[in-house]
Amino acid sequence: MKIVIFGATGMVGQGVLRECVLDAGVARVLCVGRRASGANHPKVDDLIVADPGDLTSVERQLTGFDACFFCLGVSSFGMKEADYRRITYDLTLGAATTLARLDPQMSFIYVSGAGTDSTERGRSMWARVKGATENALMRLPFKATYMFRPGGIQPMHGVRSKTPLYNAAYVVASPLLGLLARTAPRWFTTSEQVGRAMLIVARRGAPSPLVESIDINTFR
Repeated sequence: MKIVIFGATGMVGQGVLRECVLDAGVARVLCVGRRASGANHPKVDDLIVADPGDLTSVERQLTGFDACFFCLGVSSFGMKEADYRRITYDLTLGAATTLARLDPQMSFIYVSGAGTDSTERGRSMWARVKGATENALMRLPFKATYMFRPGGIQPMHGVRSKTPLYNAAYVVASPLLGLLARTAPRWFTTSEQVGRAMLIVARRGAPSPLVESIDINTFR
């Protein structure tokens, strides 16, 4: 497979990039973002763009891919809805619309979150915006679209969050997170399992376009 990853420097993106590098069935990985992924591997290339939501100038480099793993996102903490929507909805749909036109046979996997509001009418701002993003993505003419909704994620194999406060929390909570990933699969998983599950779904599909945390943990 040939795979595009958006957000390869984030926690989920680092995890899936690692699994792509280790997977012999992945021939090429193109990491799209504002900065380099930091990966040093012959099958990984970086495509640096000022605005990941506007791919007009790099369209020629985005054809011929089998799957896109869209792991780009921000925390809604302290953000106004308009600002959060601009990053979460507008940027994502800008990139996805271009990819659907260039590679309609691509499978598009979007990293959303547990508790996302598909009705788009709930009280939680982030859940409404994520729900609107999911719904819009599923209307695009891809071969298939899947919305991954992990809950808590235990970072593994050196994977780190870009937020220093989160990293400190992960260090303190690591033993508990490891236990919860094993005993509460409905709510917790690992960066390794998310990455593996994304590759499996890209290859074989999934029973539903909405892939909850418990579903992520069943893929082997």
